[in-house]
Amino acid sequence: MNSKYSKENANDVVHHLEYNAERSHLIIPEYGRHLQKLIDQATKIEDDVERNKAAKYIIQVMGSLNPHLRDVPDFQHKLWDQIFIMSDFKLVADSPYPIPSREVLQLKPDVLSYPQNFPKYRYYGNNIKYMIDVANKWEDGDMKSALVKVIANHMKKSYLSWNKDTVKDDVIFEHLFELSDGKLNLIQSSEELLNTTDLLRTNKRVSNKILPVGQPKILSNKNTKTGKPNPIHKNQNRKPL
Repeated sequence: MNSKYSKENANDVVHHLEYNAERSHLIIPEYGRHLQKLIDQATKIEDDVERNKAAKYIIQVMGSLNPHLRDVPDFQHKLWDQIFIMSDFKLVADSPYPIPSREVLQLKPDVLSYPQNFPKYRYYGNNIKYMIDVANKWEDGDMKSALVKVIANHMKKSYLSWNKDTVKDDVIFEHLFELSDGKLNLIQSSEELLNTTDLLRTNKRVSNKILPVGQPKILSNKNTKTGKPNPIHKNQNRKPL
């Protein structure tokens, strides 16, 4: 009798097993299936008052699952957006925030324009060419003159990063004239760019701050206070027995 009952009970348990392949898709898996079922049940409640109570209770549960995010700005706003998303936008509740729509959620970002060309002066980079194109669209005035001067100084700095020697301002002005299709002309002007020594010192300071990952630092044997070499002890180079 007991063996027959146990067999029938086991068959009943196996019959009611749920396989993950047969379960519904979790929209936000981080919250788990139990919370997803709570939202599905709240969506089916017909009474508006009870449905709003259930939605607020679920919001509290969602907040308790992420206590480390309570101080994040717009935390409650994010929870309300997530509960509508997890309900597949079927939940009708009085949200204190604007209700998101499926169309806004499915919007895709604009495609980034990757540079496909190979510029003549590659050491200037594509950002310089972009800045020049922007300056060409500006109207003549003090703002445009200041922007052109900034671009020319940045071109000189980039040139010195590539060729750590020196460069005359006339060369930078000619390159600027060529890259701007003749629209930015400083060749005949009396404008002076930053000193080469100052730009090289700036590049060196930046390169010292940004070291490659894993590059070992060279330890100096000199005393940092006196500048003299530290004394070498006799036992320092002693080989172990």
